[in-house]
Amino acid sequence: MRRRDFISLIGGAAATWPLAARAQQLAMPVIGFLNSESFQTWREEIAAFQQGLAETGYVEGRNVAIEYRWAESHNDRLPALAAELVRRSVAVIAAPGGTPAALAAKWATQTIPIIFLLGSNPIEIGLVDSLNHPGGNLTGVAALTVDVTAKRLQLLHELVPAAQHIGYLRNSKNPYSAVETKELQDSAAALRLQLLTLDASSRGEIEAAFAILAEQRAHALLVGTDPFLIGARNQIIALAARQAIPAIYPFREDAGAGGLVSYGPNNAAMFHIAGVYTGRILRGDKVADLPVQQVTKIEMVINLKTAKALGVTFPLSFLGRADEVIE
Repeated sequence: MRRRDFISLIGGAAATWPLAARAQQLAMPVIGFLNSESFQTWREEIAAFQQGLAETGYVEGRNVAIEYRWAESHNDRLPALAAELVRRSVAVIAAPGGTPAALAAKWATQTIPIIFLLGSNPIEIGLVDSLNHPGGNLTGVAALTVDVTAKRLQLLHELVPAAQHIGYLRNSKNPYSAVETKELQDSAAALRLQLLTLDASSRGEIEAAFAILAEQRAHALLVGTDPFLIGARNQIIALAARQAIPAIYPFREDAGAGGLVSYGPNNAAMFHIAGVYTGRILRGDKVADLPVQQVTKIEMVINLKTAKALGVTFPLSFLGRADEVIE
């Protein structure tokens, strides 16, 4: 072969390589990922989601692309972010960001499959018709985080029986906070406790809530179930430590980060299921054939290092019920 012909052949092949790579990229299915917080908040959970996705045969960057949309604690951004994903014509929207993200995705499209992850009942907020037969274009994972709210208050009362005035930190902008509040009010009345409700939907409001907590001389704190409060985890734990106030949290990651005790489901396990469901949709499964998965396993994690700093002593019966004790 003449040198000129060889160079032309190589040049032609090189010209087609980017086109081929681009065509392969265009053919790759795209997942839209919608969340009300940030990657830093959900780093471990994202890995669990990707693991679940891989179990169905999809690996990000290899045979599937993921377009992430983070609201960075601003729920008012979620509708626009969801609309972006719809315009992008993604194959499926994964919305593991609690009630606000799920509702934003639902309002944005009635055709693209949506996988949600909630700590509440999806029927009560109008996401699905039933758990076994969701109907529409949504299904996903629902945990009992709200349903165990009353139990969380009972545990806090058991741990600090002298505490008759209990603070409850919530994000009232979460559509499901009203249900959680009613659950807690009923439980507090049954236990003859005074419940001080503290609203916070920004970092500044969290600081103000703790100032009210001190002013009102509340003796313990229950942190509500909400993505924003999860994102503010380190701030809340630091303020609780500064005020030396015993607090109970909804997720094991809270105790791992220095919270006194947590009682609730495993977030990583839920993200894993959401990843599996997302992969099954990509493989061709229909939303109508995927019942809402209910996470019923509830874990209690105790941080003894924090307990020592606060001067809290756990009864042996309490410690015996823990799924994990951090020393």
